[in-house]
Amino acid sequence: MFPCYNDAQTIGGLVDDVHAALVPLVDCVEVIVVNDGSSDGSREVLDDLVATRPWLRVIHHDVNRGYGGALISGFTAARHDWIFYTDGDAQYDASEAALLVPLATDDVDIVQGYKLGRGDPLHRKVIGRVYHHIVKVLFSLPGRDTDCDFRLFRKELIASRPLVSTSGVICVEMMRSFREQNARFVEAPVHHYARPSGKSQFFRLPAITRSALQLMSLWRRMVLRR
Repeated sequence: MFPCYNDAQTIGGLVDDVHAALVPLVDCVEVIVVNDGSSDGSREVLDDLVATRPWLRVIHHDVNRGYGGALISGFTAARHDWIFYTDGDAQYDASEAALLVPLATDDVDIVQGYKLGRGDPLHRKVIGRVYHHIVKVLFSLPGRDTDCDFRLFRKELIASRPLVSTSGVICVEMMRSFREQNARFVEAPVHHYARPSGKSQFFRLPAITRSALQLMSLWRRMVLRR
């Protein structure tokens, strides 16, 4: 599953890459893309793709609902027992989803990626590590890379406890919820690349401020009150 926001230049390749990688490994593959109110032609690109790929489902949001809102739509639409997701901007190699599948054994609930380096400018690397350490301590999270959006997990984990965060804070909510359910983790290294096109929506002051407020609200709800 891919959230897509102004990723017209990359989403087509990702869709084909993940399908080609997973088809030899699992019985049934469904690829879902959530177009979250894109304004760059992503809608037209996705409509062209779905016309020739019967295994592809596209969900269009008429207005942007945020990263978390896009993930929630995709997770809700998923019809199989396991969900894999990563971003639509091609900073991760979607074909590396094949590395996660053999690790999803009967005694594992989540296969969590962690970045082998980070293909971002220095300031984003610094912000990313600071953010990771803060949320790891505040929420007592497992794993070495909370903000690595390259995950394979059992759908039942979110079916029983639906997610509500609409920003990037949803990743923290997800990992905390998994921990509270005593979900069993394994980790796998994945590559992370420079963004080939477009601009990140997270590393902007309004987005950072909004995420910080949501993070505090989430901490009160999931940690303090409990």
